[in-house]
Amino acid sequence: NADPLLQEEVFGPVAIVVEVADRAQLLAALENLQGQLTATLLAEQEDLGEANELAQLLIHKAGRVLFNGYPTGVEVCEAMVHGGPYPATSDPRGTSVGTLAIERFLRPVCLQNYPAALLPPALQDSNPLNLLRLVNGEYTRAALHSPVAMK
Repeated sequence: NADPLLQEEVFGPVAIVVEVADRAQLLAALENLQGQLTATLLAEQEDLGEANELAQLLIHKAGRVLFNGYPTGVEVCEAMVHGGPYPATSDPRGTSVGTLAIERFLRPVCLQNYPAALLPPALQDSNPLNLLRLVNGEYTRAALHSPVAMK
């Protein structure tokens, strides 16, 4: 059964030990977990076959799944995320660390048939800021040349 008290968020060092009678009860307990920032499996090499099912379940419950480690720090790098399913985070598509964290503060806007004279420098065909841009699936710093000259 999902004890509401055990679902409360706790920051800081804490340990909860849950004793289960068998694998079925363990899986049921994990199914009842709400979204978490992290989840850790402590396993020996010979346990990996049985641990795979648990790991796959935890992937749906946590934003970061660790094997034989402790979620003490986060590295700001491309591979790091710090989020997870609700209620660990209010938007599981984002992260608060790593290079993808900028996505939390962006809102995509399409400027269609926008007058070139009014485009911000980062979007101008001449690329005056010399930015690395993704154009038709290719990264480039080159100025763009329209295939059809505007009249």
